[in-house]
Amino acid sequence: MKLKRRRKLVTYLNILDQPIRFNPFLFSRKFFLWALLGLLGGVIASVYWLVLEFLTHRLSFFDGWQVIPTMAICGLLAGLIIHFIGDPGEIHLIVNNIRFNKGKLDPKNNPSMILSSLLCIASGGSLGPEAPLVQVTGSTGTWLGKLFRLKGEDLRSMSIAGMASGFTALFGAPLGGSLFSLEILHHEHAVEYYKAIMPAFVASCFSYVIFALIIHLGIGPIWDLPSYQMLDKFDFIYAVLFAVIATFVGWMFIYCTKFFKSAFGKLKAPIYIKTLIGGIALGVIVFYLPITRYFGHHEISELLIQDFPLKLLFAILICKIIAISITVTSGWRGGFIIPLFFSGATLGLIIHHFIPSISLSLTIVSCMAAINACVTRTPMSTTILLATLTGFTYFIPILFASLTGYFLAPRIPFISSQMEAKSKNVE
Repeated sequence: MKLKRRRKLVTYLNILDQPIRFNPFLFSRKFFLWALLGLLGGVIASVYWLVLEFLTHRLSFFDGWQVIPTMAICGLLAGLIIHFIGDPGEIHLIVNNIRFNKGKLDPKNNPSMILSSLLCIASGGSLGPEAPLVQVTGSTGTWLGKLFRLKGEDLRSMSIAGMASGFTALFGAPLGGSLFSLEILHHEHAVEYYKAIMPAFVASCFSYVIFALIIHLGIGPIWDLPSYQMLDKFDFIYAVLFAVIATFVGWMFIYCTKFFKSAFGKLKAPIYIKTLIGGIALGVIVFYLPITRYFGHHEISELLIQDFPLKLLFAILICKIIAISITVTSGWRGGFIIPLFFSGATLGLIIHHFIPSISLSLTIVSCMAAINACVTRTPMSTTILLATLTGFTYFIPILFASLTGYFLAPRIPFISSQMEAKSKNVE
C-alpha cells in the first residue's frame, strides 16, 4: 500500500511539473503553490493565536503577588520543554538557516517552539508571538517546497514566503510583513533575496485573508493615535530629532541585553534553571508595574488612554527595557518587535511632556520607528508596518525616523546573523 501511494504521489507531481497549456495569463502553477502556503500559514497563525488568547485569559487570573510564582512556574515549564524536547533556537537561527542552510527551516523544532513560546507569552513575558509564528510558517514553506520537489532559490523563496505569511498574520499588513521577512535577513543589501518578493506578497495576501476571517484581527489600525495633519515643514526635522533620542534608547536596550546575556552565560546551570530565574525577575517587575506585563499588543492602547505621570513613564520605560532584555537572554521564547514598539510609544509620551506643542502622534510614531529600525535594521518594512498599525497615513516622517534609527544603529548588529559571512569568518 505504501508503494502504491508513493507511485500515485510521484504521478501527481509529474503532472504538476508539466506546463499549463492554453494559459493566457501571467500567473503559473507556482502562484497556486504560494497561495496554498499562504492559506496554510493563515490557518496555523489563527490556531496559534486562539490558543494563546485562551491561555492568556486563564493565566491573567493570577495578578498581584501571585504573578511572581505564576511566571516562575511557567518559566520552569518552558525550560523543561526546551531541555527535553529540544532547543528551537531564536530569530538568529532562523536568519542563519535562510542564509547558510539553503533556505531550509527544520520542522522538528516546531513542537518545542510552540509549547515553550505559548507558556512564555501567555504568562506575561515581554516577547511577542512573531518569532514562533515565523518559525512554524517558515518551516511549513520548506516542507511544502520539498513536497513539490523545489530546489535552490525556489525552495528558499518558499521558506521566506512562509515567514512572510506569519509576519502578515500578526501585523495585518501584507506589504509590510512581506518586506519585513526579506529585510530582516540581510541588513546591507535588502534585495539580496529579491526572487522571493513575489512569493512573499502572494502568500502574505492569502494569509491575511484567512487570519482576518477567523480572528477578525488586523482590519484597520490596532493602536488609535490622535489624528495628525502635516502642517509644519519642520515636522521632518522633529521626526529626525525624536528618532535620534529613540536610537539612543535602542543602544541602551542592546547593551542591556548584552549585560544580561553575559550574566546568564556565566551561570552554569540547565536551561530550565535560567528560565525559572528569568520568570522570577519578570514577575517582580510586573508586580510593581503591571503594564509591563505581556508583549504590548493591548498595553500600547492602555498606555495611550491613561494619563501616566512623567516619573511613572520613566519607570515604565526603564523596566520594560530590562524586562525585554531578561526575557530574551534567560531562555524565554518569543519575538521582540512589538515590545520595542511599546518602548518607543512610552518614550514618545515622555518627550511629549517636555514638548507638548508638537503632535503627540508624530512624536510617538517617530520613536517607535527609530527604536525598531535601530535594533532590527528594517527601515522600509518598519515604515509600512507602523503606518498600517497606527493609521498614521503620512509615510515620509516615519521614513525619516526609520532611516535615522537605521543609520545610527551600532556597526555590529543586534541580530548577529545579519552580519556579512566574511565578517563572521574573520571574527
